Amino acid sequence: MNKHFRNFRTSTMPSPMPALVRGHMTPQPWQGWRRGRKALASAARDTGPPPAWQAAARRRRGALGLAMLAVTLLALGLQWSQRSPAEMGLAELARSALLALLFAWVSAGFVTALMGWRRLLAGDAQALSVRTDGVPDPAARTAIIMPICNEDVEAVFAGLRATAESLARTGRGAGFEFFVLSDTRDARLLADEQQAWQRLAALAREHGLPPVHYRWRRRRSGRKAGNVADFCRRWGRAFRYMVVLDADSVMTGRCLTQLVDLMEANPQVGIAQTAPVGCGQQSLHARAQQYASRVLGRLYVHGLQFWQLGDSHYWGHNAILRVEPFMKHCALARLPGRGGLSGEILSHDFVEAALMRRAGFEVWLVPELDGSYEQLPGDLLDELQRDRRWCQGNLQNARLIAEPGLRPVHRALFATGAMSYLSAPLWLAYVGLGLIGGNAQPLPGPGEEPAMLGLWLMTGVMLLLPRLLGVLAVWQRGETAAFGGRRALLGGALLEALLATLQAPVRMVAHSLFVLVALAGWKLEWKSPLRRSHPIGWHEAWQRLGPWTLGATALTAALVLIEPAMALRLALLTVPLMLAVPLVVATSHAAPGRWLGRLGLWRVPQERRPPQVLRRSAVLQGLRLAPVSPEPLRLAAPPQQRTRHRLHRRLNRLPALALGLPMLALALGTPATSDLSSAPVLAPAAVPVELLPTAVGAATAVRQLDGLLARQAATATASGKTRKNRSSRSRA
Repeated sequence: MNKHFRNFRTSTMPSPMPALVRGHMTPQPWQGWRRGRKALASAARDTGPPPAWQAAARRRRGALGLAMLAVTLLALGLQWSQRSPAEMGLAELARSALLALLFAWVSAGFVTALMGWRRLLAGDAQALSVRTDGVPDPAARTAIIMPICNEDVEAVFAGLRATAESLARTGRGAGFEFFVLSDTRDARLLADEQQAWQRLAALAREHGLPPVHYRWRRRRSGRKAGNVADFCRRWGRAFRYMVVLDADSVMTGRCLTQLVDLMEANPQVGIAQTAPVGCGQQSLHARAQQYASRVLGRLYVHGLQFWQLGDSHYWGHNAILRVEPFMKHCALARLPGRGGLSGEILSHDFVEAALMRRAGFEVWLVPELDGSYEQLPGDLLDELQRDRRWCQGNLQNARLIAEPGLRPVHRALFATGAMSYLSAPLWLAYVGLGLIGGNAQPLPGPGEEPAMLGLWLMTGVMLLLPRLLGVLAVWQRGETAAFGGRRALLGGALLEALLATLQAPVRMVAHSLFVLVALAGWKLEWKSPLRRSHPIGWHEAWQRLGPWTLGATALTAALVLIEPAMALRLALLTVPLMLAVPLVVATSHAAPGRWLGRLGLWRVPQERRPPQVLRRSAVLQGLRLAPVSPEPLRLAAPPQQRTRHRLHRRLNRLPALALGLPMLALALGTPATSDLSSAPVLAPAAVPVELLPTAVGAATAVRQLDGLLARQAATATASGKTRKNRSSRSRA
């Protein structure tokens, strides 16, 4: 591995990184519960008079608390109407306490979605303005950094190049520089990274794109947060702002320049976080998540911004940071102690936002900005692998609730972050206590008391109404055409709700195990997620989920023999667990997802009309990066890749049948749309990308490149139609 790096440094290419501009980023030790609990109410440092949004935030958060309290008291009142607490045993009292906690948790999400729907339609007078009229300050230089570790090299540099070209198209690329910060330890991937960087750096110099730098760390410490901190210590002082990207991030040039303008117009803002849109995956699971994030997820994003305002989240990527206060206040020390909740902080982004806010700088979520994209996990197993990291990181952050000087909102965010995973074992405990007392009720039974039916009605409303509001918001905003029409939108919502219902018990059991593993003190091995969809085999799925299937089957069989009515009531939990293996296998394949796309279901706007930056990234990923030498670039896949795709298509037919009947029942009457695989931009063609004139500016070169691609794609499409017409005439 060191050999590859030495060869890289002694090549004829220029130095991969600019001259050092060293600065300090020293972490302060954590105070902890013992020394910090007395400072729970201590105020963060303010840089001036309180801004106007803080009064609105207090009113909104007070309303949220009252709504949660009202829903919780109503749920307890319905339960206690059957039996007073004085008549309850210990198990029943514990169950009532769990009911109160869980109803408060569910009601918080429900009211957040409700306020997000209101904000999405009516806007928000307190929102951070992204409109600026001033001339960009040439001194406001911005570093766009992408920390990577053992990633898909082709996908990383394709997204980076598409982002750089989009930025050059704005005419403001001179104020930006790209940095690829590698922690890769695989020698083959390391060599590929260096070659890909050389090609992209040469292309950037030739066509006037923003400079692209590359650095490989010999000593990997602190994971991603340590990589970012190391960059700040070496080059941070050379830049006023820093945009952090993930390996799968793609952003438009307009979005990047708007972020810089926003920071320039609001010097009190330390972090501005965009709301990335999921895209780029074709598996059934990923398409469902992409659809849900566009229809339902954005309600929660707008709802979070409604409550948080300037005390908001930072998600670690697709965001802009003010470098100087970040270096001064956001260095992360290790958590003391032993076990899984100590050591390096895993969910560093939440903590960095809390420290930035403690220093007096605002942290804003800016969902109004378009042009920010990311990839979502391609299957449920990859999603659960990601959730395990997040679970351990969020539980770690709960140790920092008592740190002095933190804002109350960020203390609450640490608590809710932990609760997002603790709620799973709490739900299981609630059901388990019901089994012990003979009163397990995941499903209502015949002859149910009115009070219990009222609890079921409340639960159903809080879980289903946000989904209906998401669909309603699309209708009210006139966006139905972008989702395939009203019938396709409604059919997709019903199908996504069905899939979410089947996956929910699997997630609940997995999150419960993650919590137990973290609390038991087991360390987590950090692995880079797979960025591209890959079909899950039956053997792999059985290895991961087979014990859950056997456990659910054994429990159901025992209940059928002992208490058949209780087995029926638990069916909503046990049946999805028994079907977990075929469900995971089927949803990991792309064939069912493409089939739904042809039916018009789960189509999202960026798929129906892909933005230019996503089209460009897709082309580059299919072709690998353009060579530096002036050779024509062909859009056809290599022979090995075509053979592999044919094999995958044959294998995909079997899992596609597993969900065919329920999908067909929901897809009846849905208008069909064009096949995703027939997009003109992916049609085979030959485009001499590297023969563009070098004397023209960057924006002109990129426009010429886009024009060549469009003309070649149109020619290929017309040729395909001509061949089809000839074939039809010959058959006639």
